[in-house]
Amino acid sequence: MEEGTHKIKHLDIEEREEFFADIARALEHTSRNAFIEGHRHFAAMSKSMAEAIRINADELARDDLNNAERVLQQATAMIAQFKAVHPYPLISMAIH
Repeated sequence: MEEGTHKIKHLDIEEREEFFADIARALEHTSRNAFIEGHRHFAAMSKSMAEAIRINADELARDDLNNAERVLQQATAMIAQFKAVHPYPLISMAIH
């Protein structure tokens, strides 16, 4: 994902919006995993950041790209931090 932050300047507005939507989805996934593992504070921060990115994706894609890159760097750092501490995701063995 870090490569994406350097290439964001070369994308058009619609592609940037989709990129922000993908980052928001990844943060929401991280939030769910953190909540399941009992890290409620981290889950809340990830969820809040995902919502903020999703709500402001249009503005981030159109406005100052330097600020957009900072937001992406913070989001990718948050995802990477969780993956570093929890490299093996929980797998449900439940039978439905």
